[in-house]
Amino acid sequence: MADAPNAPRLTGLAPAVAPHTRLLVLGSFPGVASLQAQQYYGHPRNHFWPLMSALLAQDLVSLPYAQRLAALLAAGVGLWDVYAACERQGSLDADIKAAEFNDLPGLLAQLPQLKGIAHNGAESARGRRFTEGLGLPVFKLPSTSPANASWTFERKRAAWAVAFSACL
Repeated sequence: MADAPNAPRLTGLAPAVAPHTRLLVLGSFPGVASLQAQQYYGHPRNHFWPLMSALLAQDLVSLPYAQRLAALLAAGVGLWDVYAACERQGSLDADIKAAEFNDLPGLLAQLPQLKGIAHNGAESARGRRFTEGLGLPVFKLPSTSPANASWTFERKRAAWAVAFSACL
């Protein structure tokens, strides 16, 4: 019986932030669809963009990605991930191995108006041991992933609204 092939070493996306970013949303690591598209939350069933549309009262979903991202940044919301690189087959957080953390303190030094950090899902929230030491409120939010089917869209919206109202 042959050994299973090693999971590929993957590199994440660059941070999407602006100097006036007030809330930094941290995912764990982009899924396959997001890496292929080089877009945050690129899987069409992910609730992230519909959720942002509801919270910001703007139809971001119908916009091309660049405009969608620009509107999010204009609203004061930035995006990045806890992990800079990892080994993983597929898109499941449970399959992340040999993860390397992003330089969050370095990024935060460039964000003078930042008021809070929001972890999108449980795997991202494992990084709280780092983010809680950065001197800002930290929110552990339900994952917007289609794999998180136990939370309804409305329940996710209500949980995310807490971080939005505290920081934006």
